Amino acid sequence: MFSTNRLRSQRMNRLQPTAVMGVLGLVMAVTSQAPAATIHVPQDHKTIQSGIDAAAAGDVVLVDAGTYKERIHLKPGITVRSAGDDSKGELGLKRAEATIIDGDVPNATVPGITMVEDSTLDGFSVTGIGKYDEERWNEHHATQGEEQAKEMIGAPGIAGIAVDGVTRCTVSNNIVHHIGYTGIGITGAKGKQVSPHIYRNVTYRNMGGGIGSMRGSTAIVEENVCFENFYAGIGHERADPLVINNLCYKNVRAGIGISEGACPTVRGNKCYSNRRAGIGIRTEATTSPVVEDNDCYENDMAGIGSRDDATPIIRRNRCYRNAMAGIGCRTKSRPLIEHNDCYENGMSGIGCRTEAEPVIRHNRCHDNEMSGIGSQLGARPVILSNECFGNLMAGIGTETDAVAVIRDNKCYKNLMAGIGSRTGARPVIEGNHCYENVLAGIGAEDGSFPVIRNNHCEKNEQAGIGTQGGARAVIVDNKCNHNVTAGIGVREKASAVIIGNECIENKTVAIGVRDGSDVYVARNQLVRTGGMPPMIAIREQSSAVVSDNTIKGGGVAGVLVQGTATISGNQFEGNGPRGGPGPPNFAAWVQGGSTVSFSSNHTDRWRHALFASGAKQVSVTDNVVSQFLRTAIVVDKSELPAHVFGNVAISNNSEDEAAKVAGPQGIVLENSRRPVERQTEAGEARTTNSR
Repeated sequence: MFSTNRLRSQRMNRLQPTAVMGVLGLVMAVTSQAPAATIHVPQDHKTIQSGIDAAAAGDVVLVDAGTYKERIHLKPGITVRSAGDDSKGELGLKRAEATIIDGDVPNATVPGITMVEDSTLDGFSVTGIGKYDEERWNEHHATQGEEQAKEMIGAPGIAGIAVDGVTRCTVSNNIVHHIGYTGIGITGAKGKQVSPHIYRNVTYRNMGGGIGSMRGSTAIVEENVCFENFYAGIGHERADPLVINNLCYKNVRAGIGISEGACPTVRGNKCYSNRRAGIGIRTEATTSPVVEDNDCYENDMAGIGSRDDATPIIRRNRCYRNAMAGIGCRTKSRPLIEHNDCYENGMSGIGCRTEAEPVIRHNRCHDNEMSGIGSQLGARPVILSNECFGNLMAGIGTETDAVAVIRDNKCYKNLMAGIGSRTGARPVIEGNHCYENVLAGIGAEDGSFPVIRNNHCEKNEQAGIGTQGGARAVIVDNKCNHNVTAGIGVREKASAVIIGNECIENKTVAIGVRDGSDVYVARNQLVRTGGMPPMIAIREQSSAVVSDNTIKGGGVAGVLVQGTATISGNQFEGNGPRGGPGPPNFAAWVQGGSTVSFSSNHTDRWRHALFASGAKQVSVTDNVVSQFLRTAIVVDKSELPAHVFGNVAISNNSEDEAAKVAGPQGIVLENSRRPVERQTEAGEARTTNSR
């Protein structure tokens, strides 16, 4: 086989001198339009470099299968290509597997292949540049890269294929492996746009990254396969490439690593089974990549991780079955995390900690081993409009001094709370819909300090909103309905301010207070049409202020007290009065040892407005009682003198009485029965006309 150049030379030698001169003139006139030549190696030139040296811009150096012990430097405008078609081999193309550039050359200090302007390298195996250290690779693989020298990431070295300061070139279909540094290294240059096309290469078992983009390069890194590299499959340091549709797996660090001010666009990649994150982003606020539409799964740490002040945009990714979080952020990173699908991860779907400040919005986090979205250790996330369901812990969880804004999320069918806070967390939880969770719709415990307002909590297996374990909650303007236990529950020495809530048709109590807890309950609407438990239960030496509430329902009591309570200005609307014998039916039931002040309440359709037996101390003043049975207020044998005065019982039955006090008495006077007021004819007419 002869090259085009050789054929051209033989034809010239057969021409007469005069003809030669004419042809030379013609050639000189049309040199710029001469057709590209194909130079064959080893037929025309024994080495690839000698073929390159003989080539001119536009020529192709076509290399037959074999092993070539050399390092090569391309020329501007030429293509160096392996011979053969694009049939698939075991790792890459068959022709790339069969055509090997082995750079294990004595005393060589240059890259295996050096690219230049408008050059193309297509279809070679490149190896033998620098020292591949199997023992060191295995050691750091076992420790997930934790002991690697981080300063080596992006440090100068001798690459398998080097693209240094080249504005435009193409590196495609190559297999680069067992290099002592990065497989394919791209380095920018000041004042130049270094944008090579790195396309469909395979890089593996290199002692740096598989592909490294550094110092301002803006490469297109597309459809490459990078695995088992010592650092990242594809790494970035102060570079802004477009990284699309690559496959990165089983690398010692991340599948794709981004650091030191790099701002690549990373789109459509698959990163799995890496020893650290699928995509890892770190170091400084100027590290601001766009990471979108990637699949990150089965990695040994997070699917996507952001740390150390980085500020990425992470959107529309699918992160699943990772050993840690689907997406994780920590150490003051400030990512925007939106429209991702995170599921079946070993920890949270999305997790943030150690003073990270992410905005987390419009994500779906489901079926994770921990929470759907979790924050801890001083993190300050804003968590908006996410959907969290089927997680083994809370839908959204905050703990350990996290300060989160949690707004307008939908949390349902989680195996713990829909939204939970604990251990010193200080979340603001507002406008969320939490339903059908195994524990509370919203839960607070272990010394957390949540503000919980304007949420809708329904059909949860425990309370709509639950506070326990020393938590101190502000619970305002929520709607809690059809929960299996309490609408709002407070226990285990917790405290809560409970104002303006609707607790409708909860199966047991509307508000339950237990275990030495302390609550302020005001201006709530509490409704239950059936059932026997009290509407408000204050038990186990808890204390409460219950003021200006509307309490509609039946059961044994409107408010049951086994502790200390001030109950004033409430409207009690019973569904009785239910006669005896049988369960109690008291607007306020004060049990033994309790201390209660009951004043300025209006009770209707209860057997007694207040019934106290064996209480420590009782004060009952200025209440209005209607539709009761025989005695409006009953106090029996309190430890300290009972004060009962100024109460009015409305009844037309002359045998009914306003109050009955047995045992020690303090001030007991001015308790009176008043007949039911009848409307005048004029008043009845006004009522009719107003309807």
